Amino acid sequence: MRAERGADSTADPTADRSRRASGPLPRADYEDIFGRVPRLTVEVVIVSPQGVLLTLRRRGPCAGLWHIPGGTVRYGEPLGDAVARVARDELDVDAAAGRLLGYIEYPSHLARGIDWPVGIAFAADVAPEDRDKLAAMPGAGWFRDLPPEMHEEQRAFLVDVAAGRDGPPAGHASG
Repeated sequence: MRAERGADSTADPTADRSRRASGPLPRADYEDIFGRVPRLTVEVVIVSPQGVLLTLRRRGPCAGLWHIPGGTVRYGEPLGDAVARVARDELDVDAAAGRLLGYIEYPSHLARGIDWPVGIAFAADVAPEDRDKLAAMPGAGWFRDLPPEMHEEQRAFLVDVAAGRDGPPAGHASG
């Protein structure tokens, strides 16, 4: 016998999005939430004949590290939309999510007490003219050889992707 559902339980949870945060969280909320649960991010992997695009972190606990452009997925945001938003916000270019490359976990963040991001990495395509724009962008660079000052998890991931390795991606914490 099926139990009757109350009126509140049948309401569409996505109907009132006006109460949902659409932008970045206030710092206190961010720390409260992501101090207890993993933070889902997208990693925007752009490759050209010049190499892989990396950007330099200017602030925060990872300042001074080169990294794959990426950002937190917002509530209700499809992953492909998150890739396009991150490319627009961080790089000022239009990009579309391409092939899913894998995921990256960041035990170094956890060990440093920062948070626990899990990055879903997508290949992303940009127009050729945007590649030139990115080459001239301060704090961005195309790398054939990865710089030593970057997240080790991202370095291992990019090496694995470049080598065409299958199996768990680098940074995957196995138990």
